[in-house]
Amino acid sequence: VCAGPGVAAQDATEDEEAEAGEEDVVDDATAEDEDDEAEVEDDENTELTEEKEEEEEALVGEVKASPNADTTILFVKGEDFPANEIVKFLLGFTNKGSENFVVESLDASFRYPQDFQFYIQNFTALQLGLVVQPGRQASFEYSFIPAEPMGGRPFGLVINLNYKDSNGIMFQDAVFNQTVTVIEREDGLDGETIFMYVFLSGLGLLVVVGLHQLLESRKVRRPAPKVEMGTSSHNDVDMSWIPHPLCISPENQLLSPHRLNNITLTY
Repeated sequence: VCAGPGVAAQDATEDEEAEAGEEDVVDDATAEDEDDEAEVEDDENTELTEEKEEEEEALVGEVKASPNADTTILFVKGEDFPANEIVKFLLGFTNKGSENFVVESLDASFRYPQDFQFYIQNFTALQLGLVVQPGRQASFEYSFIPAEPMGGRPFGLVINLNYKDSNGIMFQDAVFNQTVTVIEREDGLDGETIFMYVFLSGLGLLVVVGLHQLLESRKVRRPAPKVEMGTSSHNDVDMSWIPHPLCISPENQLLSPHRLNNITLTY
Protein backbone atom coordinates (compact mmCIF):
# COMPACT_ATOMS: atom_id res chain seq x y z
CA VAL A 1 0.00 0.00 0.00
CA CYS A 2 2.91 2.35 0.76
CA ALA A 3 4.75 1.54 -2.46
CA GLY A 4 2.16 3.09 -4.77
CA PRO A 5 2.67 6.79 -3.89
CA GLY A 6 6.47 6.36 -4.01
CA VAL A 7 6.34 5.02 -7.56
CA ALA A 8 4.00 7.82 -8.64
CA ALA A 9 6.31 10.47 -7.18
CA GLN A 10 9.29 8.95 -8.98
CA ASP A 11 7.40 9.00 -12.32
CA ALA A 12 6.50 12.68 -11.82
CA THR A 13 10.14 13.58 -11.15
CA GLU A 14 11.31 11.85 -14.34
CA ASP A 15 8.68 13.73 -16.40
CA GLU A 16 9.87 17.09 -15.01
CA GLU A 17 13.50 16.28 -15.83
CA ALA A 18 12.54 15.32 -19.41
CA GLU A 19 10.63 18.59 -19.87
CA ALA A 20 13.58 20.60 -18.52
CA GLY A 21 15.94 18.83 -20.96
CA GLU A 22 13.65 19.65 -23.88
CA GLU A 23 13.56 23.32 -22.84
CA ASP A 24 17.39 23.41 -22.72
CA VAL A 25 17.59 21.92 -26.21
CA VAL A 26 15.12 24.52 -27.51
CA ASP A 27 17.12 27.35 -25.89
CA ASP A 28 20.40 26.07 -27.42
CA ALA A 29 18.80 25.82 -30.87
CA THR A 30 17.42 29.37 -30.53
CA ALA A 31 20.85 30.72 -29.52
CA GLU A 32 22.52 28.99 -32.49
CA ASP A 33 19.92 30.45 -34.87
CA GLU A 34 20.57 33.94 -33.50
CA ASP A 35 24.35 33.51 -33.96
CA ASP A 36 23.83 32.36 -37.55
CA GLU A 37 21.62 35.37 -38.26
CA ALA A 38 24.26 37.72 -36.78
CA GLU A 39 26.98 36.16 -38.95
CA VAL A 40 24.80 36.50 -42.06
CA GLU A 41 24.17 40.18 -41.25
CA ASP A 42 27.93 40.79 -40.79
CA ASP A 43 28.67 39.11 -44.13
CA GLU A 44 26.01 41.21 -45.85
CA ASN A 45 27.42 44.42 -44.34
CA THR A 46 30.94 43.46 -45.46
CA GLU A 47 29.74 42.73 -49.00
CA LEU A 48 27.90 46.06 -49.15
CA THR A 49 31.00 47.92 -47.97
CA GLU A 50 33.17 46.20 -50.57
CA GLU A 51 30.65 46.98 -53.29
CA LYS A 52 30.61 50.66 -52.29
CA GLU A 53 34.41 50.78 -52.38
CA GLU A 54 34.45 49.17 -55.81
CA GLU A 55 31.86 51.66 -57.05
CA GLU A 56 33.93 54.57 -55.72
CA GLU A 57 37.06 53.22 -57.40
CA ALA A 58 35.11 52.78 -60.64
CA LEU A 59 33.90 56.38 -60.44
CA VAL A 60 37.45 57.59 -59.92
CA GLY A 61 38.71 55.47 -62.80
CA GLU A 62 36.06 56.89 -65.15
CA VAL A 63 37.86 60.25 -65.43
CA LYS A 64 38.72 60.48 -69.13
CA ALA A 65 39.80 63.05 -71.67
CA SER A 66 37.32 65.56 -73.04
CA PRO A 67 36.32 65.16 -76.71
CA ASN A 68 36.67 68.94 -77.09
CA ALA A 69 40.41 68.94 -76.32
CA ASP A 70 43.47 67.60 -78.13
CA THR A 71 46.93 66.94 -76.70
CA THR A 72 50.30 66.30 -78.33
CA ILE A 73 53.69 65.45 -76.82
CA LEU A 74 57.23 65.92 -78.12
CA PHE A 75 60.37 64.66 -76.37
CA VAL A 76 63.18 67.18 -76.85
CA LYS A 77 66.01 64.60 -77.14
CA GLY A 78 63.96 61.79 -78.63
CA GLU A 79 62.44 58.90 -76.77
CA ASP A 80 65.71 57.98 -75.06
CA PHE A 81 65.67 57.89 -71.28
CA PRO A 82 69.24 57.82 -69.87
CA ALA A 83 69.50 57.09 -66.16
CA ASN A 84 70.37 59.97 -63.84
CA GLU A 85 69.98 62.54 -66.65
CA ILE A 86 67.30 65.12 -67.39
CA VAL A 87 64.51 63.99 -69.74
CA LYS A 88 62.54 66.93 -71.14
CA PHE A 89 59.36 67.03 -73.22
CA LEU A 90 56.87 69.61 -74.50
CA LEU A 91 53.11 69.06 -74.23
CA GLY A 92 50.60 70.90 -76.41
CA PHE A 93 46.94 71.44 -75.46
CA THR A 94 44.24 72.63 -77.90
CA ASN A 95 40.74 73.75 -76.88
CA LYS A 96 38.34 72.75 -79.68
CA GLY A 97 35.14 73.40 -77.73
CA SER A 98 33.05 76.47 -76.99
CA GLU A 99 33.87 76.72 -73.28
CA ASN A 100 36.99 77.53 -71.33
CA PHE A 101 39.24 74.79 -69.99
CA VAL A 102 41.37 75.22 -66.89
CA VAL A 103 44.53 73.11 -67.04
CA GLU A 104 45.17 72.08 -63.44
CA SER A 105 48.34 69.97 -63.36
CA LEU A 106 50.74 67.74 -65.27
CA ASP A 107 52.29 64.64 -63.71
CA ALA A 108 54.47 61.71 -64.76
CA SER A 109 55.42 58.39 -63.19
CA PHE A 110 57.24 55.13 -63.86
CA ARG A 111 55.15 52.02 -63.29
CA TYR A 112 55.55 48.27 -63.32
CA PRO A 113 55.34 47.15 -66.97
CA GLN A 114 53.12 44.14 -66.19
CA ASP A 115 50.78 46.15 -63.93
CA PHE A 116 50.43 49.87 -64.56
CA GLN A 117 48.61 50.30 -61.23
CA PHE A 118 51.88 49.60 -59.37
CA TYR A 119 54.06 52.72 -59.04
CA ILE A 120 57.87 52.44 -59.27
CA GLN A 121 58.90 56.12 -59.29
CA ASN A 122 56.44 58.99 -58.97
CA PHE A 123 57.71 62.38 -60.18
CA THR A 124 56.65 65.78 -58.86
CA ALA A 125 53.42 67.10 -60.35
CA LEU A 126 53.59 70.45 -62.17
CA GLN A 127 50.83 72.75 -60.90
CA LEU A 128 49.55 74.98 -63.73
CA GLY A 129 46.11 76.56 -63.19
CA LEU A 130 46.09 78.02 -66.73
CA VAL A 131 42.85 79.03 -68.51
CA VAL A 132 42.71 78.03 -72.20
CA GLN A 133 39.97 79.81 -74.12
CA PRO A 134 38.03 78.22 -77.03
CA GLY A 135 40.10 77.93 -80.19
CA ARG A 136 43.34 78.63 -78.32
CA GLN A 137 46.41 76.49 -77.74
CA ALA A 138 48.85 76.19 -74.86
CA SER A 139 52.17 74.40 -74.47
CA PHE A 140 53.87 73.19 -71.31
CA GLU A 141 57.40 72.06 -70.56
CA TYR A 142 58.11 69.24 -68.13
CA SER A 143 61.32 67.47 -67.16
CA PHE A 144 62.21 64.57 -64.88
CA ILE A 145 65.28 62.49 -63.98
CA PRO A 146 65.09 58.67 -63.97
CA ALA A 147 66.85 57.18 -60.95
CA GLU A 148 70.29 55.73 -61.63
CA PRO A 149 69.50 52.19 -60.29
CA MET A 150 66.71 51.93 -62.90
CA GLY A 151 69.17 51.84 -65.82
CA GLY A 152 68.91 48.92 -68.22
CA ARG A 153 65.34 47.91 -67.30
CA PRO A 154 61.92 48.51 -68.92
CA PHE A 155 59.23 50.55 -67.16
CA GLY A 156 55.80 51.87 -67.99
CA LEU A 157 55.89 55.65 -68.44
CA VAL A 158 52.55 57.38 -67.79
CA ILE A 159 52.12 61.14 -68.39
CA ASN A 160 48.76 62.61 -67.36
CA LEU A 161 47.29 66.06 -68.02
CA ASN A 162 44.52 67.06 -65.60
CA TYR A 163 42.05 69.81 -66.54
CA LYS A 164 38.42 70.84 -66.03
CA ASP A 165 35.73 72.73 -67.93
CA SER A 166 33.71 75.79 -66.89
CA ASN A 167 31.21 73.54 -65.06
CA GLY A 168 33.93 72.06 -62.84
CA ILE A 169 33.89 68.63 -64.47
CA MET A 170 37.34 67.06 -64.20
CA PHE A 171 39.10 65.41 -67.14
CA GLN A 172 42.33 63.47 -67.36
CA ASP A 173 44.20 62.76 -70.59
CA ALA A 174 46.87 60.04 -70.59
CA VAL A 175 49.11 61.85 -73.06
CA PHE A 176 51.78 59.12 -72.96
CA ASN A 177 51.22 55.57 -71.75
CA GLN A 178 53.87 53.20 -73.07
CA THR A 179 56.66 50.90 -71.95
CA VAL A 180 60.12 52.44 -72.27
CA THR A 181 63.65 51.28 -71.40
CA VAL A 182 65.92 53.37 -69.20
CA ILE A 183 69.44 53.48 -70.69
CA GLU A 184 72.50 52.96 -68.52
CA ARG A 185 75.14 55.68 -68.48
CA GLU A 186 78.38 54.57 -70.12
CA ASP A 187 80.30 57.81 -70.70
CA GLY A 188 82.40 59.52 -68.07
CA LEU A 189 83.62 58.34 -64.70
CA ASP A 190 81.57 58.52 -61.58
CA GLY A 191 82.83 58.71 -58.02
CA GLU A 192 82.56 54.99 -57.40
CA THR A 193 84.66 54.16 -60.48
CA ILE A 194 87.38 56.64 -59.52
CA PHE A 195 87.50 55.28 -55.98
CA MET A 196 87.78 51.73 -57.33
CA TYR A 197 90.71 52.67 -59.57
CA VAL A 198 92.53 54.45 -56.73
CA PHE A 199 91.96 51.51 -54.40
CA LEU A 200 93.24 48.98 -56.93
CA SER A 201 96.32 51.13 -57.65
CA GLY A 202 97.16 51.36 -53.96
CA LEU A 203 96.62 47.63 -53.51
CA GLY A 204 98.93 46.86 -56.44
CA LEU A 205 101.64 49.13 -55.02
CA LEU A 206 101.44 47.38 -51.65
CA VAL A 207 101.81 43.98 -53.34
CA VAL A 208 104.91 45.13 -55.26
CA VAL A 209 106.55 46.54 -52.11
CA GLY A 210 105.77 43.36 -50.18
CA LEU A 211 107.29 41.13 -52.86
CA HIS A 212 110.42 43.30 -52.98
CA GLN A 213 110.89 43.05 -49.22
CA LEU A 214 110.35 39.30 -49.31
CA LEU A 215 112.99 38.80 -52.01
CA GLU A 216 115.48 41.01 -50.18
CA SER A 217 115.05 39.05 -46.96
CA ARG A 218 115.71 35.72 -48.71
CA LYS A 219 119.00 36.79 -50.31
CA VAL A 220 122.21 35.18 -48.76
CA ARG A 221 124.58 37.93 -47.89
CA ARG A 222 128.16 36.66 -48.37
CA PRO A 223 130.87 38.41 -46.30
CA ALA A 224 133.40 40.39 -48.30
CA PRO A 225 136.83 38.65 -48.54
CA LYS A 226 139.49 40.15 -46.30
CA VAL A 227 142.62 41.31 -48.10
CA GLU A 228 145.87 41.58 -46.09
CA MET A 229 147.26 44.94 -46.89
CA GLY A 230 150.41 44.66 -44.70
CA THR A 231 152.15 47.65 -43.28
CA SER A 232 152.08 50.50 -45.63
CA SER A 233 154.24 52.85 -43.53
CA HIS A 234 157.31 52.28 -41.31
CA ASN A 235 156.14 54.96 -38.97
CA ASP A 236 153.51 52.59 -37.61
CA VAL A 237 156.15 49.92 -36.64
CA ASP A 238 158.02 49.96 -33.32
CA MET A 239 161.67 49.39 -34.31
CA SER A 240 163.18 49.99 -30.86
CA TRP A 241 163.47 46.34 -29.92
CA ILE A 242 165.50 45.48 -33.02
CA PRO A 243 169.27 45.87 -32.62
CA HIS A 244 170.46 48.91 -34.38
CA PRO A 245 173.14 47.20 -36.51
CA LEU A 246 170.50 44.85 -37.93
CA CYS A 247 168.21 47.58 -39.03
CA ILE A 248 168.14 47.66 -42.75
CA SER A 249 169.56 50.87 -44.03
CA PRO A 250 171.17 51.89 -47.28
CA GLU A 251 174.61 51.39 -45.71
CA ASN A 252 173.86 47.94 -44.30
CA GLN A 253 172.49 46.76 -47.59
CA LEU A 254 176.07 47.04 -49.01
CA LEU A 255 177.61 44.81 -46.31
CA SER A 256 178.42 41.26 -47.16
CA PRO A 257 177.23 38.36 -45.08
CA HIS A 258 180.76 37.90 -43.74
CA ARG A 259 180.85 41.41 -42.33
CA LEU A 260 177.41 40.98 -40.85
CA ASN A 261 178.68 37.98 -38.87
CA ASN A 262 181.48 40.09 -37.34
CA ILE A 263 179.03 42.67 -36.00
CA THR A 264 178.80 42.40 -32.24
CA LEU A 265 175.28 42.61 -30.93
CA THR A 266 174.89 44.50 -27.70
CA TYR A 267 171.77 44.31 -25.55
